[in-house]
Amino acid sequence: MATASGPTVRKRQLGAELRRLRESAGKRIEDVAEHLECSMSKISRVETGQAPIKARDVRDLLAWFGVEDPAQVEAVMQIHKDAQQQGWWAHYEEVLPSGMATYAGLESDAVALRAYEPIFVHGLLQTEDYARAVIAAVRPGEPEEVERLVRFRMQRQDLLTRKPDPLELWVVVEEAALRRPVGGKEVMAAQIKHLIHAAALPNVTIQVMPTAKGAHAAMAGTFALLEFGAKAPTVVYVDSIAGNVYLEKERDVRKFIQTFDLVRAAGPDPQETPAVLENIAREMEKT
Repeated sequence: MATASGPTVRKRQLGAELRRLRESAGKRIEDVAEHLECSMSKISRVETGQAPIKARDVRDLLAWFGVEDPAQVEAVMQIHKDAQQQGWWAHYEEVLPSGMATYAGLESDAVALRAYEPIFVHGLLQTEDYARAVIAAVRPGEPEEVERLVRFRMQRQDLLTRKPDPLELWVVVEEAALRRPVGGKEVMAAQIKHLIHAAALPNVTIQVMPTAKGAHAAMAGTFALLEFGAKAPTVVYVDSIAGNVYLEKERDVRKFIQTFDLVRAAGPDPQETPAVLENIAREMEKT
């Protein structure tokens, strides 16, 4: 397991602590917004770790909430200080889609990630050429930004070989996604070969959901479960054209955990994955 929390998890910890202290003090979000002279949505985003807050405002709130213990005040201020650090992804923020910087931070802090992918190969498992073809398709006419996004995606993959504790990854990908010739036959052939190698890593599990399997529990769309061990609660990430959604309420997270458990139980044994991938590769060569 990673030994330290990154800035994204620290922001979430800070927000959760400020929310706990606000509730203990009997204050409402609208009370805090009025006190700091800002919007309620800003306070809500601070409390969910999605918006920054100035150090002086944190100290102001602690005093207003009646926190008098110097050790407790300094502990909260240390979390705030740690949350201000920039992650490696900050270099790419100007070209990242909305919400992707937050996702990159969560992914970097996670100890395990479980994902269902109906359309694409998961970003942590893409080859450079496959990634370039996917990104170029959704951002046509922006070659420089495409290349920066490709580099960003490749750098994310360092998590799989992170020392001493690589990210534990379990991905269920639809067979149809692997039969779509993204970038052409040669690119797809290399991508499938890459998946075979990735599946051999001790911290990576890949299942290919057969098209013939029919309907299953996860057909509503792409999602990922990001797990942080004892550092923070599990977060669900749902990706769509309409935008990215993060779910943290226990009942929502539990529902997605159950969905993932059902879909991986419905899929083939992961030990069959190399043979399944090799069969797909052979069939694509014939077309």
